[in-house]
Amino acid sequence: MSLVKNLRSVFFLPVLIILVGVPLLLLWLEGAHWFWGIEPPWSWGILLCVALLICAGSALMLHTARVLSQRGKSTLAPWDPTRKLVVQGVYRHVRNPMMLGVFCVLLGETLLFGARGILLWTLLFAIVNVIGVPRFEEPGLQERFGAQYALYKKNVPRWIPRLTPWELTDGEMSGLNNEHNG
Repeated sequence: MSLVKNLRSVFFLPVLIILVGVPLLLLWLEGAHWFWGIEPPWSWGILLCVALLICAGSALMLHTARVLSQRGKSTLAPWDPTRKLVVQGVYRHVRNPMMLGVFCVLLGETLLFGARGILLWTLLFAIVNVIGVPRFEEPGLQERFGAQYALYKKNVPRWIPRLTPWELTDGEMSGLNNEHNG
């Protein structure tokens, strides 16, 4: 799977529509209230939070696209699901790194522009994913990857990253191999 193809899928849905298009439309309708109208020096702290959130979220999205391209042999697009269960890189810490990255960038935009519309958009994005991922995405992963996904799901949190990467133990590995071969 080409990294360029994967980056294109990341660019069009999460970036172009969710992170740029909708927020720009909301800013056009409402206008910006930079840093929620908070004056310096307090706004400098907000600016630091904005920079950290947007940089971390963007790095997470790029890393996720790269890992999925190399290991999952797919893109992030729902119409091109992974062919292999990916438990490398950031996926050893959190099950939904792309959504977490998008949420971080949206939160950074919310703090930067101080627009209620973007705040509501961020909350809507979070609610849709908190409800939609377990209801729609995870059953498909469970069906495709069976016991491997169940074990992964048991050990790696959906939204809040583990501090240490998950390591598959020898006992767990042999159990999966026996089930897969049996």
